[in-house]
Amino acid sequence: MELRQPLPRSTALTISFIAPVLLIVIWCALTYGHLVSPDTLPSPTEVLRGILQLFIEQDLASSVWISGKRIGIAFLLASAVAVPLGVLMGAFEPINRFFEPIVAPLRYMPISAFIPLLIWYFGIYESQKIAFLFLGVFVYLLPVVVFAIRAVPEELVQTALTLGASKFQVIYSVLLPSALPDIFDSFRVMNAILWTYVILAEAVNPEHGLGYMVELARTHQKVSWSFAGLIVIGGIGLITDFVIRGISNLLFRWREKAF
Repeated sequence: MELRQPLPRSTALTISFIAPVLLIVIWCALTYGHLVSPDTLPSPTEVLRGILQLFIEQDLASSVWISGKRIGIAFLLASAVAVPLGVLMGAFEPINRFFEPIVAPLRYMPISAFIPLLIWYFGIYESQKIAFLFLGVFVYLLPVVVFAIRAVPEELVQTALTLGASKFQVIYSVLLPSALPDIFDSFRVMNAILWTYVILAEAVNPEHGLGYMVELARTHQKVSWSFAGLIVIGGIGLITDFVIRGISNLLFRWREKAF
């Protein structure tokens, strides 16, 4: 086993399937072998039945759409603010010094602590949920953009300036194109953060969305529904991650692949 060396595609795929298959085998052995109580760990059959019940009886598809729409809006708003601000902070040190003392402490504050304030400012309906998701992704996206801009080799910047480019021409013709692949890759992490936070965002006044499904499982005391919800959320997260990665590979074909 070599250090940091890529594997052949077939070998990598084979190894990737070992852990999930092993987990499923252990799960089946514990549940079908009656080694654990169904109230503690439902069987795969019960979880599949729970998924079907949620889709057919509780309109899970509508909940997925509502939560996805909230995530999409929050992500677009956070990107619209964090990307231009991060570019300016990474390009101009005075702007960075001005905003850094304000935004840096936010990264160390638990986002859940802002829920009472957001309820006070936005109420308990749609605006509060989107504001919470916006804040949750903004505080992590901004420093990524700043770092990506600063990681652009100084030689490229100086060459552009020597050729007569203005400061803002350097930003949109050198800094931003060079940093964009790393910024776009960070969207995969932001996507994971949003799908993690959406349940917490929808815990306030849970009438619609995946948060409502989680609350429904709790009130009905159905462990299988809880596991079904987790599997659905995880599956959606993996699908959206695959889509973002595919778009990244399509947009930045010129980039040397690391794997």
